[in-house]
Amino acid sequence: MGTIANTSSAHAEDTTRVAVSTVIFTLGRDPGADRATVVIPLVRRTRDPYEGLWALPGGWLDIAESLDAAASRTLAETTGLAPSFLEQLYAFGAVDRSPSRVVSIVYWALLRSDEVDASDADEPTRMTPASVFENTSWFDAASLPRLAFDHNEIVEYALWRLRNKVGYSRIAHGLLADEFTLAELREVYEAILGRRLDPANFRRQVENSGNLLPTDRFRTGSHRPARLYRYNQDVELADRGPLVRH
Repeated sequence: MGTIANTSSAHAEDTTRVAVSTVIFTLGRDPGADRATVVIPLVRRTRDPYEGLWALPGGWLDIAESLDAAASRTLAETTGLAPSFLEQLYAFGAVDRSPSRVVSIVYWALLRSDEVDASDADEPTRMTPASVFENTSWFDAASLPRLAFDHNEIVEYALWRLRNKVGYSRIAHGLLADEFTLAELREVYEAILGRRLDPANFRRQVENSGNLLPTDRFRTGSHRPARLYRYNQDVELADRGPLVRH
């Protein structure tokens, strides 16, 4: 009986919990900056482990919900955000990533800049509504402080995926309004890749891709009117293969 009791106790201590976290990308621009950067919201932890450090928004998986539902729920609870694109990224389960045994199913999300409250446009390091989500702030995804757990590694991997995917898919659409100019599209690519692109070469490449449809509308302002484009909706934002979402 003693052996059975000890084995049961060991099993209780070895329980593995499943968490869901999300890396949310959007474009931000500091006042006076000449170009946008990729930014993410982080949540300051209010309890141990890692009390006071910043972490990705997330929470525990409920026994009665799907992974996609958990990702959407935890985002709403911690940031109030509902991204235009949400996709599973990877599972992180290193034994020493948390004091207890935790496997994190990580999603990545894309948020259009016009989906962020315009009242906070001049304060890119604050979330909205700040009165409710006061522990949440925006950070440059490529220049982060030390984060809780292995979240620096997770963000680095998500950025790598984003930079690779933008080269062969229409993933940039998740960061743009429904209609946009080629200059606005190029800014998204430059922010993701972290380098300037030649405007003439970029125009030629995207126009030859077949993914863009010109509209009969123009963006007017201090410069010459610029034609507005939209993505061909017959092309999926992300190829999910044979899996059917429920």
